[in-house]
Amino acid sequence: MVTIDVHASYNSSQPMAAGQFAAGKEVDASMEYLLIIPGKLHGFNDYISAERSNRYGGAQMKKADQNIVIHCARKQLRGVKIESPVYMEYTWYESNRQRDKDNICAFGRKVIQDGLVNSGVLHGDGWKHIIGFSDKFEVDRENPRIEVLIKEAAENI
Repeated sequence: MVTIDVHASYNSSQPMAAGQFAAGKEVDASMEYLLIIPGKLHGFNDYISAERSNRYGGAQMKKADQNIVIHCARKQLRGVKIESPVYMEYTWYESNRQRDKDNICAFGRKVIQDGLVNSGVLHGDGWKHIIGFSDKFEVDRENPRIEVLIKEAAENI
């Protein structure tokens, strides 16, 4: 079962730690959306191996994972179209600690962001649209998944 948690947090006066940037600017979130992707996506090492073994292998792998994200986004974030910049918090729940953290998230973030753009949830995935992101890693043997908290940010960052 795939679930969604959409909640609002208007004009928070508390600075958000995840939204604190090197330049000292804070994100003022107005809306937050939670996307849950069941299971796990391919890792960056899988993608490199596919690229090396077959001319189209990497592209096919990316497309397959991206289709999973698009399906989840269309089902869970139906009707959501985010025009303002966003900050994205990823929580990667793995069934064990076998894969390296950078292997888990490097390819996964790219696939997720592209999937959110292709599904129409995000307007784009460039610097104007995604102002930053963070990664957190947990182990859940019974329910591996990826949780993506998308926080709309103030327009004038």
